[in-house]
Amino acid sequence: MILSATFSKPSSTVAEALGRNYEKIKVKIENSGGKTGYFMEMFTQKQVFHKHMTAQELEDFIKAHAGTTFRNCVERTDSEEITILANKKGKITRIVKKLEVPAGIQTGGETSEGKNYIIKEGVPVPFLVVLGVMTAEGKVVASRYSKFRQINRFLEFVDDVLPYVITEGEPVRVADFGCGKSYLTFAVHYFLTEIKKVPCQIEGLDLKQDVIDFCNQTAAKLGLKNLNFRVGNISDYSGDTDPDIVMTLHACDTATDFALQYAVSRCAKAILSVPCCQHQINTQITNNRKGKIKQPDSPLEPILKHGLLREKFSSLLTDALRAEWLEQQGYKVQLLEFIDEEHTPKNILIRAVKGNKNKKDRPEILDDLHIKQELWN
Repeated sequence: MILSATFSKPSSTVAEALGRNYEKIKVKIENSGGKTGYFMEMFTQKQVFHKHMTAQELEDFIKAHAGTTFRNCVERTDSEEITILANKKGKITRIVKKLEVPAGIQTGGETSEGKNYIIKEGVPVPFLVVLGVMTAEGKVVASRYSKFRQINRFLEFVDDVLPYVITEGEPVRVADFGCGKSYLTFAVHYFLTEIKKVPCQIEGLDLKQDVIDFCNQTAAKLGLKNLNFRVGNISDYSGDTDPDIVMTLHACDTATDFALQYAVSRCAKAILSVPCCQHQINTQITNNRKGKIKQPDSPLEPILKHGLLREKFSSLLTDALRAEWLEQQGYKVQLLEFIDEEHTPKNILIRAVKGNKNKKDRPEILDDLHIKQELWN
């Protein structure tokens, strides 16, 4: 997929071919209104003209003008830099340079150039360019750097659980619930296929048809295999195959619980979930305080009487219950910081890996906590 193109050294035919004496033309990929296309800047000596193009229009333009109208054209894809040159006699030379693609994993620690991210800055990654996180030259857009860090942090967690989910001769199957624009879905696909060289099958699920259409169109334009998206509700989703990894990023309220329940019911080997908007227990506590159930002598009263503290307490309690329930189902569970709070207040990640312990070996902790209503109805 073409990420950018630059045309320079115009020939004497440029005005005849294009209508103006352009000295240089720059083209870069863009994502506008949920559609992927190209933005062209055409420079004369004193003016700049703009034009939007489709992928086919750009390919036709390159065929028509590279090496003829312009004697120098540099075309950049995710893996190659293609230079098309023409000498004074009109002989055209095509030079292909393979770009360095990150291989292997480098995580943890700081260097003089910053953190060793799994996906590095400086080498364009097609899905990040299309989604507006990177420029066509591989530079991270300043306003999207927090998203770049979030993606890399999540991939570190995927790397951690990968040894527990790989089965020789089988693809790693991943289900992403509430995928949205699918930054993480595309990132996991890139990580598994391009960096780890592990075959995979990935499916994203979201309620919004326009979002799913955009994701499927983006995957098709990038030529990504074994990656698809569908419209659906987590609560009644039934996949074709059992996933090895179930992931959710900020699935709201009980949507996280439905995802966890699905993962357990389908014997997922690993779960990576960043919950969001845990309203259920907060609503129960608030309604109880407004109703007949009064506990003024409760040691929790100093927390529960303040709305902000009650909300934070409810959020922590909800995630604690989720972790305990997963342990009862035979998972080894950790609650970890996903990303710095300065980037998102929803920064707790539940990482669960299927263990060998039988759930009967543990007490029914959810019952012992005397919650009036079960988390999963």
